[in-house]
Amino acid sequence: MAIVKMKKLRVIVLRRQRDELMRQLLRLGCVEVHEPEGMLSDADAAAILRPERAGLTAVRNRQAELGSALKTLGQYAPVKRGLLTPRPEVAEDQFLDKTALEEDLALARQINDWESKLRKTAADEARLRDEIEALTPWAALDMPLETEGTKTCAVALANVPAEVDMESVADAAEAVTEEVQLILVSQDERQKCFLIVSLKQDMPALQDAMRSVGGTPVTFPGVTGTARDNIALRQQQLRSLEVKRREYVERITQEKDMTGRLQLSADRLTAEEAQAEASERLRGTDSVVALEGWCPAEDAGRLEESLKAFDCAWEFSDPAPEEYPEVPVKLKNNIVTRPLNMVTDMYALPAYTGVDPNPLMAPFFILFYGMMMADMGYGLIMMLVSLIVMKKVKPRGPTVRNMFPLLGLCGVSTFFFGAITGGFFGDFLPQLAKLIDPDSTFALPALFSPLDDALAVLVGSLALGVVQILTGMAVSAWKKCKDGDKLGALFEEGTWTVILAGLGLFAALKTPVGLIAGGAMLVFGSAYKAAKAGGGPVKIVLGTLTGVGGSLYNNITGYFSDILSYSRLMALMLAGAVIAQVFNTLGGITGNVISFVLISMVGNALNFALNLLGCFVHDMRLQCLEFFGRFYEDGGKPFRPLDMETKFVDIVKE
Repeated sequence: MAIVKMKKLRVIVLRRQRDELMRQLLRLGCVEVHEPEGMLSDADAAAILRPERAGLTAVRNRQAELGSALKTLGQYAPVKRGLLTPRPEVAEDQFLDKTALEEDLALARQINDWESKLRKTAADEARLRDEIEALTPWAALDMPLETEGTKTCAVALANVPAEVDMESVADAAEAVTEEVQLILVSQDERQKCFLIVSLKQDMPALQDAMRSVGGTPVTFPGVTGTARDNIALRQQQLRSLEVKRREYVERITQEKDMTGRLQLSADRLTAEEAQAEASERLRGTDSVVALEGWCPAEDAGRLEESLKAFDCAWEFSDPAPEEYPEVPVKLKNNIVTRPLNMVTDMYALPAYTGVDPNPLMAPFFILFYGMMMADMGYGLIMMLVSLIVMKKVKPRGPTVRNMFPLLGLCGVSTFFFGAITGGFFGDFLPQLAKLIDPDSTFALPALFSPLDDALAVLVGSLALGVVQILTGMAVSAWKKCKDGDKLGALFEEGTWTVILAGLGLFAALKTPVGLIAGGAMLVFGSAYKAAKAGGGPVKIVLGTLTGVGGSLYNNITGYFSDILSYSRLMALMLAGAVIAQVFNTLGGITGNVISFVLISMVGNALNFALNLLGCFVHDMRLQCLEFFGRFYEDGGKPFRPLDMETKFVDIVKE
C-alpha cells in the first residue's frame, strides 16, 4: 500500500462544451479542479483569460430554499426512520435527471412561505398574549383606558411592587395634596395596581411622589375602551390566529410524503453546487475554457477515454519536485488498512513524498487495542455492532465509514486477547456458576491472567513497544537510503538498533558483544559527522566527544521514555479486568442471580463505554507520538475531487 501517484491535468475545451465536460468530471469523480496557475503565470495568457461564472450564488440560494423546506418538514411532519434503516439508493442517471427540480423548488418555496406565515402568526400570538397579560390587572376597572379626566380633574394609572404597603403610597400622595384619591384596582404576588384621581395641576407632582415609593405610571397608547373589552377582543384574535396556525401546519403536514423527493433534489443541488464551484475556478476566453487539476495516475486512462468525446486538447504530466507541496494526497489501502484512515486523518496526512503509515500502523493499532480491552464479551459486542451497522446502515461519512470497520477489526483483536486471558465480561461466568452452585470450580481456560501475571504482561507490553519503535526506525532508515543518505541511516538508526539489540542480549545472555558493537558504531558515526563538518584534528576530536555525549543523553532518555509509554497496554488491560471483576463481585454479594446479572451488566456497560474511548485515545497516542515520530513526514493536502457527495441518498454507479 502506498500514496497514490498523481498526474497533473491540463485541458482546453470549447466554451459551449464547458458544462458538459464538468458534468462528466462530476460523474467520474477523479479530478480535483483548481485554477490554471500554470497558464496564468504567462503574462500574455493571463491578459486574455478571465474568471468563469457558473451561477454559484444562485445554486446556493436554491439549495438554501430546499434546506429550509426540509427543516420545516422535519419539524412539523418528521419522517420516522429506523435506527438501522439504510439510505435509499438511486441510479446515477436518475440522480442527474433534473426534470422535476423546478417543481420541487416551487414546492419548497410554498413550504417556506407557509413557515414564514407560521412565524408571523406565532409573533402575533406572542404579542397578543403580552397585551392580555398587561391588561388583565385592569379588567375590574370599568373605565375606558384612554380616559384622561375632566376639565379640572385628572386620572392616571399606576402600580407599585407587591411588597409596598398602600398606606405608605397614600401618605406619599397626601404629602403633595389632600385632594387626591387612590383606588386599588387589583393586586397579586407581583404588584398592586391602582387608579389616581386628583386635580389636573397636582397630577405631575403626584406621579413624582409615586415614583419615590416605587410606583410606575401605566399607559396603554392607542388602546380605547375598557380593559375587559380589549381582553375579549384580543382573545378573539388569538382564537382566529390559532385557526390560521393549525391551517398552515396542516398544509405543511400534507406534504410529508414529498420529503424523500425534496431530499433527492437537495442532493442534486449539492452536486450542482460542487460543479458550479469547480467551474468558477476555470479561466476562459470568448471561445475556449482552460482547466487545470490533479488526477490519480491509475484513473488517467479512463479519464482520457472520456475526454476523447469532447472538442478539447489535454495533457497529463508528472508533478515537478517544486510542485510536491501542492500535490493532493490520496492513500491507497485495502480492506484491513483503509479503516486506519480515520486515525491518519485525525493526525495529519503524509506529505506526497512521504510514506503511507496505514499498512505499518494497522497491525500495531489493532493489536494494541485488543490487548488493552482483552475481553471476549466486549469483542463480540464490537464485532456485532460493526457488522450490523455496515450491513444495514452502510455509513458513507468520511469518519463514520471508517470508524465501524475499525471497530470490528479491534473487536476481533479484543476477542482474541479475551480468549487467551479467560475474560468474558470479566469473570462473569465463573461468578455466575459460583452463585448457582457454591461448590463450582468452573473457570474459562486462559494462557495467563492480567491480575496474576501483571509483571509478565508488563514485560510483553514493553517488548511490543520495542518492536514498534524498531519498525519505525527501519522505515526511517529506508527513507534515508532512498534519499541517498545511507551513512546517515547506518550511523543513526543502525547504531541504535544494534545498541537496543545489545541491551536485549546483555539482559538475556549477559554478553556485552552487542553493546560493544553499538558503541563502536556510535563513535565512528560521531567522528564521521565531525569530519564532515570540517576543521582540524582538535575540532574533530571535540566534535566526536560532544556527538557521542549528546547522542547518548538524547537517545537513552528518549528511547527509555518512549518504551516506558507502552506500559499503558498493561495498565489498561489490568484496569479493565479489575473494574469488571469488582462489579461482578458486587452483584455476587446479593446472592440473587437476577440482581447479579443486572448489577454486572450495568457495571460492565460502564466499563465497556469507558474502555472503548480510553483504549482508542491511548492507542492513538502510541501511534502518533512514539511511532510516527520516528519516520512520519506530514503536511499532505487531502485529495478532494469533483464528485457527487450526498447526504440523503446513495448513488448506484452504472
